[in-house]
Amino acid sequence: MIAVEEAAGWAVRYAAAYENAGGAGDRDESAAADFGVELPPEQRVPMTTATPFDLASLTKLFTTVAAVQQLERGALDLDRPVARYAPECTAAARHGLTVRHLLTHTSGLRPELPLYELPDVPARLRALRTEAPSGEVGAYVYSDLNMLLLQQVLERVTGRRLDRLIRDGITRPLGMTATGFGPRPDAAATEDQRRPWAKADRGMLRGEVHDENAWALGGVAGHAGLFSTARDLAVLCRTLLCGGTYGTARILGPRHVDLMLAPPGLGFAVDKPWFMGELAGGGAAGHTGFTGTSLVLDPATDTFLILLANTVHPRRRPLDNGPRVRAATTLARAVAAGPPRAQGLSDGSAPGH
Repeated sequence: MIAVEEAAGWAVRYAAAYENAGGAGDRDESAAADFGVELPPEQRVPMTTATPFDLASLTKLFTTVAAVQQLERGALDLDRPVARYAPECTAAARHGLTVRHLLTHTSGLRPELPLYELPDVPARLRALRTEAPSGEVGAYVYSDLNMLLLQQVLERVTGRRLDRLIRDGITRPLGMTATGFGPRPDAAATEDQRRPWAKADRGMLRGEVHDENAWALGGVAGHAGLFSTARDLAVLCRTLLCGGTYGTARILGPRHVDLMLAPPGLGFAVDKPWFMGELAGGGAAGHTGFTGTSLVLDPATDTFLILLANTVHPRRRPLDNGPRVRAATTLARAVAAGPPRAQGLSDGSAPGH
């Protein structure tokens, strides 16, 4: 059951971002940093509850589920070396990295690698596979590279691309017809991606993956690239809260769902007040995405929260987790006040628009 589903604001509001304060006309410098050239009202696209969003790092949750499916089938082992499955990942082999290191962000790899600066996909994959840990193996450092390497493992073990693994193993059996890798021309717009504020010069993006590395790898990546709607994500949330089943579909068994959601979590962050607000503290699990997305599951109260926002439209700005925290705290207090107990809250919106 979804207790609340709402949309607000605009899926597309701006034609371009201001390059500097001088392009703002009578706007002051702070306003110019945050906003851009507005489209005429008749050209704007309103947000609806069916609007797809660039999920950014929420893609990692799908990659995690795909990996745990292979654990359940016996094709992967958490504590076996990455090199056993993908020997071309030579740096992982030298440093003894395991599948568990990747899923728990304890590989020691730096947060990201500028693959988008390299000339072609083969060069980008070589750089990824030969990138050595820059920190202590075993210490937590959140890194996109973990999920990119996990993608290498999954594709090698199964002989299938990640997009097909996610489609065949997750979205198709669950009937998540609005979820998939781009392009998605009907999606909410993201950024007028230009240097110096971005890492590449691509112009206003709508329906093309925002993340520069995912784009440089062809749009299908273990850390970013999926598009989805709040209602589709609600199906995934309900599936995980029900131990891996939804209606007649089963994508995982309860024990393997618990592997992901129980502290410290595999792929999922657990009990993080900085985006979970008052839902944190009792075993809530979830993730955030750079474009303004977030998802929280609370097994203790059988509730979930989805917040989708295009906060990088028309350009990225300083991180503000306030809307995430307020939404999560509102849900936590509503559940505590019960009955009736809210079992789901999904929201596709653009805060501040």
